[in-house]
Amino acid sequence: MNWQPSLRDPFAFTQVDIRQDEHSHAAEHRSINLAISERGFSALRRLDPLLEAQVREQAIPMHGRMIHAVDGKQTSQAYDVFGKHISSVERSALIKVLLDEAGRQARVSMHFGHELVDIDFDLRRVTLRDKESGQQFVAEADLIVGADGAYSRVRQRMMTKVMMNYSQTYIEHGYCEFSMAAAADGEFAMDPGHLHIWPRGSFMLIALPNRDGSFTCTLFMPWREFDQLRSSEEAVKFFRANFPDALDRMGEKSVCAEYARNPKGSLVYVKCSPHTYKNRAVILGDAAHAMVPFYGQGMNCGFEDVEKLDEIMVGVLQRSGARNSTQTVELTDEQLLWALDEYSATRSADTDAIVDLALDNYVEMRAKVVSYPYLLRKHVEGLLHRLFPTAVIPLYTMVSFTSIPYSAVIRQWSRQTLWIRRSIYAAAAALALGAGAVTARLLGLRLPTLSELARVFSHHG
Repeated sequence: MNWQPSLRDPFAFTQVDIRQDEHSHAAEHRSINLAISERGFSALRRLDPLLEAQVREQAIPMHGRMIHAVDGKQTSQAYDVFGKHISSVERSALIKVLLDEAGRQARVSMHFGHELVDIDFDLRRVTLRDKESGQQFVAEADLIVGADGAYSRVRQRMMTKVMMNYSQTYIEHGYCEFSMAAAADGEFAMDPGHLHIWPRGSFMLIALPNRDGSFTCTLFMPWREFDQLRSSEEAVKFFRANFPDALDRMGEKSVCAEYARNPKGSLVYVKCSPHTYKNRAVILGDAAHAMVPFYGQGMNCGFEDVEKLDEIMVGVLQRSGARNSTQTVELTDEQLLWALDEYSATRSADTDAIVDLALDNYVEMRAKVVSYPYLLRKHVEGLLHRLFPTAVIPLYTMVSFTSIPYSAVIRQWSRQTLWIRRSIYAAAAALALGAGAVTARLLGLRLPTLSELARVFSHHG
């Protein structure tokens, strides 16, 4: 791997090793299935093309959304006019692949079942505790990397050392996971080539395929509506009223048992800046930019963090004239400071942008995907993208199928929206003028000259 988080031997500390039988279910029923797209694959490719290929083997292509109406009618909405797709990957399977890859690195040492006690950033020391034995010890590192999630302890301690702008917001919606087993013949109960959505305005159910023929289903709903479902039986009635075709495939007993057993999770998004402290520490992934899961970009953005940081580190080495510009372990303290400063200055704008986009996409998924204005715009944009593939790019395509920086995506999307809107207004005006000209001729009226029209529109009273 090009990127090393420390100039000494890297240490990785995490809660449990889900490859062990006793921890194999640690990632189940608590997390939403993952969708991996170009940004995630690009980061894996940079580390090792074989690693990308290995993850692709675990993934199931999803070419679009399958919209389920209450009456059971299904409508497919392709993600991209040129057939590009995202992929569903089971969280536990991906974690195992990544842990195996890290374990194969000669200079990486992994430790499980430890928790952070304290950090002295200036001395570059981390105090940890073995949760089983209670023993504490100190680890030293030239660079401390905090990739410890939305409630990051590394970030909390960084905030005592740097003037960090920080916000954490819970949305009024929560989620609960369910499962849909494979059909009796072992095949998928629904088309596995789609992300399935049951949009119902203020709430929705989604389902992503797994390699064993099952689907992981997630209900997103306001907490006040979860509170109204006081028993599993009421949850089954709710499914029967709103997702009858899903309930038929999942089974009432399964829904009843899983609603009682599975936790209801909260949804939070986090923004902060800067993401670094001097040349001592950097936070990545959810620790720096937790987001709601509705664009499927949380993991992809986290992977891209590593890719962008590596690109910047390599760039610093290249500018310094280093003989081997891929060995970022050779960065001096001064070069590391330059790299981290550049990373934080450029990355925070992009991560703020995708946090906002993910929040906006929830409204689209649970409500807009069945609205006429949304479908009309999607059709028009798809047609324009075919005709002008580089000039007009749909928002979803830019986010999921390119590596355009997220902040640049928003800027281009805004320009396109303005251009398309003006084009529609111009076309409507031309149509109205044409209709008026035809009417005038039929009535025998004289049409105004261009100079007369110009005087009308330039007159200010």
